[in-house]
Amino acid sequence: MPDVTIEYCVPCGHLERAIDTQELLLETFGQQLDGVRLQTGDGGVFEVRVDGERVWDKSDPGDETPVEAAADAVRDRLDA
Repeated sequence: MPDVTIEYCVPCGHLERAIDTQELLLETFGQQLDGVRLQTGDGGVFEVRVDGERVWDKSDPGDETPVEAAADAVRDRLDA
């Protein structure tokens, strides 16, 4: 089962966004995940990793949101 980690910058105030992302992933995939872990960070970080692979970073270009990127990566792993 996929494991998701959301690393967020504490001083930047990204906690609420990280929690929202976590909740949406848990609502979407529930028990199909090993877990969705919040990891504190600094330096402006907001990054989503699935099974250790970075799937979204706030500095990435594009229109995809962290939830969409993580959901796509989780679906790929569940379908494999």
